[in-house]
Amino acid sequence: MKVDFENWNIEELVNASLDASLKVELGDGSWQEEIQTGADFLKRYWESNGTVYGVTTGYGDSCTVSIPPALIEELPTHLTRFHGCGMGDYFDDTETRAILLSRLSSLKLGHSGVRLELIQGLINLLNHNILPLIPKEGSVGASGDLTPLSYVAATLIGERDVFYKDDIIPASEALEKAGLKPLTLQPKEGLALMNGTAVMTALACLAWKRADYLCRLSARTTSLLVEAVHGNRDHFSPDLFKVKPHEGQNTVASWIYNDLLEHSMNPDHRLQDRYSVRCAPHVIGVLKDALPWMKTQIETELNSANDNPIIDYKNEQILHGGHFYGGHIAFAMDSMKNAVANIADLQDRQMALMMDKNANNGLPANFSGSTGERAPINHGFKAVQIAVSAWTAEALKLTMPASVFSRSTECHNQDKVSMGTIAARDCLRILELSEQVAAATLLAVVQGIELRKKNGQLTDSELSKDLNDTCKKVREISAFVDEDRPLELELREMVDSIRKEHWSLYESDR
Repeated sequence: MKVDFENWNIEELVNASLDASLKVELGDGSWQEEIQTGADFLKRYWESNGTVYGVTTGYGDSCTVSIPPALIEELPTHLTRFHGCGMGDYFDDTETRAILLSRLSSLKLGHSGVRLELIQGLINLLNHNILPLIPKEGSVGASGDLTPLSYVAATLIGERDVFYKDDIIPASEALEKAGLKPLTLQPKEGLALMNGTAVMTALACLAWKRADYLCRLSARTTSLLVEAVHGNRDHFSPDLFKVKPHEGQNTVASWIYNDLLEHSMNPDHRLQDRYSVRCAPHVIGVLKDALPWMKTQIETELNSANDNPIIDYKNEQILHGGHFYGGHIAFAMDSMKNAVANIADLQDRQMALMMDKNANNGLPANFSGSTGERAPINHGFKAVQIAVSAWTAEALKLTMPASVFSRSTECHNQDKVSMGTIAARDCLRILELSEQVAAATLLAVVQGIELRKKNGQLTDSELSKDLNDTCKKVREISAFVDEDRPLELELREMVDSIRKEHWSLYESDR
């Protein structure tokens, strides 16, 4: 896949990040000249004894320390080295490519004072799939993602370790094998690489794409649930929802309503279904309504100069500020955490409804498919429901907003920080747990559909084509559960299919 990264959006960045054979090219345009113009201006400025933060001064609270001219060119290397203190697990390949692309997106605007050689250096890492091993923990989200991005800068100068051709090797060795030479960072280039929101923004892009799909999948699962428990289609009617016109909520209701065909309602059915059925659009719709503004916030950050200082090469100014601050990403991710976890909670309640023979309108307890003399020893989805509750509880626990836990650090210079990267990491973990809940709920609800068919209460012709297609795709992964069996591997495959967007869902709305 070739990318010229002139106009980044979330989908482009995510698709590129998923592509291990990614080939990035510089592309045409005046921006290349503008980048070099900015680098040349910065060099002239500091060489003529102009004071520039992080070039002729120390970093952070050390901005009052003047750097002797003879040491200025060593300063960026020291910045990369003393920030090499990340901990925790490492970002995976997709996340790492997204981080590299996110930093490219900002640096190519020309306001960071870097040379084209540095831009090309990042492109080389992507094109040769040399992926820095970046620990997940250590960023407070202002002054940017300093510690994790130091691993990107270190790779460019041939230090620390990378993942290359299925092996973890020193960066210097990987560069040599790829026919590349380590860069010598120029003044400001270490800061330009590290002093930005590339990590949190990359993770936010990945999270947004997964949340968007989960939103659609949870609507489809609800449609199947309505059929499985003989629910009431009228709970989702356009006439009902036009009087409460939240756009996303109405969209979700229409998805479910259109999934369901008109057929006779069970005469013994309750007048009103439980909240986990009839209020599903009101829960899922919150995320659906939030996704557009989240997308705007994330893409604005993705295409911004999130650095300090800013090099205004057109007016030949050095502008000192705080564009490394990740407040918008932190807020979007904290908000997404809440909306996504609420969908997990909804599906946990839907699962409980299905398993309860007093609530599922005539289906067997735990959706066991076993009959006859073997029925007493079979337990269907009993343990799966317990696991769903565990995953949901863990997701809900993580919804505490990270941004409210700002800590004063670095001699009270960084006295108010965004915690945007922690919020984004939390959001991805909540999505992971919620996808597990969705996978289990989807398996169970298709089991419920087949139980209805087996007892003669539902036929293929009474299901819409989309619902029949979804059931068939689930059955490609997991067979009907009659005799108890371990479902772990099938659940894992279901989760993998969800992350790969295996089911086509409401594409006309994309």
